[in-house]
Amino acid sequence: MSADPIGLFVAGEWRRGGGRDMLARVDPSTDEALGSLTVASHQDVLDAVAAAGEAFPRWRATPAVERATLLHKAGAAIRARAPEFGRLIATELGNVIGAATFEAMVAADVMDWSAGEARRVYGRVIPSRFPHTRQFALRQPIGPGFAACPWNMPLSFPARKIAEALAAGCTVVIKPAEETPATAALLVQVLQEVGLPAGVVNLLFGAPDRVSRTALGSGVIRKLSFTGSVAVGKQLAALAAPHLVKCTLELGGHAPTIIFDDAELDSTVALLAERKARVSGQVCNSPTRIYVQEGLYPRLRDALAQAMQAVRIGDPLSADTQMGPLVNERRRLAVEAFVADATARGARIAAGGGRVGSRGQFHALTLLDEVPDDARIMREEPFGAVAALQPFRTLEEVVAKANGLPYGLAAYVFSRSARTLQTMTQELEVGLLGLNSCNIAAAETPFGGVKDSGYGSEGGTEGIEGYLVTKFVAEGC
Repeated sequence: MSADPIGLFVAGEWRRGGGRDMLARVDPSTDEALGSLTVASHQDVLDAVAAAGEAFPRWRATPAVERATLLHKAGAAIRARAPEFGRLIATELGNVIGAATFEAMVAADVMDWSAGEARRVYGRVIPSRFPHTRQFALRQPIGPGFAACPWNMPLSFPARKIAEALAAGCTVVIKPAEETPATAALLVQVLQEVGLPAGVVNLLFGAPDRVSRTALGSGVIRKLSFTGSVAVGKQLAALAAPHLVKCTLELGGHAPTIIFDDAELDSTVALLAERKARVSGQVCNSPTRIYVQEGLYPRLRDALAQAMQAVRIGDPLSADTQMGPLVNERRRLAVEAFVADATARGARIAAGGGRVGSRGQFHALTLLDEVPDDARIMREEPFGAVAALQPFRTLEEVVAKANGLPYGLAAYVFSRSARTLQTMTQELEVGLLGLNSCNIAAAETPFGGVKDSGYGSEGGTEGIEGYLVTKFVAEGC
């Protein structure tokens, strides 16, 4: 997206500058300016909501096969521009170029999956108990949606929310994060270029509370999709309540990672080091609370510390880099505070521990050893390049610890025992569970949590379901 400032997209037209407030954009690798971002005014929000409302009847009436064709075109266009998307993500987020480019492939896959689902929104015929009566249930689009996204997956999150809404026949107002606006703006530009009708997708940036209050208070929005923190998710749910807006909330996590004595050491260590470095640990399903059974604890700690120390940190645009910076100074300071609190309470730094260099927001991939229960990192999601180790003795003990927090997004279990894996599958209170694996997200699978980690799912058939309502029809003959 070459235009600067980054603009808003309302009713099929770009809006830039024009006396609106502006935000500076900063490269987290260099602390240098990237340009500026247009902030939506109150009227911009009202206009975007109105545009989504006005476009909805036409879009819902568009045959599913035509909606699917447009989504397939969008997927192909994203793939064709994957290197461009990758460079944008690496520059404004700091994710490494290989992973950033792969995120474009994930977004394209989501477009194609949702295109297929658009053609499979089935109702059903219900046998009637009354003579000469036909009964059936229809699945229909709920209406205009409002979707708010975080910065850590700046392409795949907006793509998924947009694709699922469009596949179901809904229009949408999308509000991506201000930290990574260029990626989302390019996505919307691609949708415009492949022929998306005006008003079907509208793009806003600005103060999250102000934009959300205006959009959700309009009475036009019928569906809210939010990915972000627990605190903000609860606020948005409260804003949605007066108009009974249907919500899908994917909120914070603090993934317990449970490693039993019989786990395969080398593959487990390699996988955890790679996944902890992913987006510099700034992922809601990142392994953070790592519980290791006593018999394996010393060996796993030493091997994991060595693997984490070997991760190459540097310029995210370099093909040799394995981990880039944190997204901004605020995030780096937060990670440093978690490390300081844990060590003050008796934890030992087994790997990493602090800032890397003095330019950019780089922090070493850090492993904390023997972390006590009262440390903040054992109770709060660190959302950064740091993990906490703690030993355990029995299955019952570790289940209690894993379920002891209000979070319930993801968990991981490593063991060679089928009985252990089966028991953990039943006992852990999460929406996503990896057994000897961390691959818990794909276009065709549901993604969502329980407890304070939210409700509803995106992805899979469940993602489309969130944008549909049921209409029962009884017809006398």
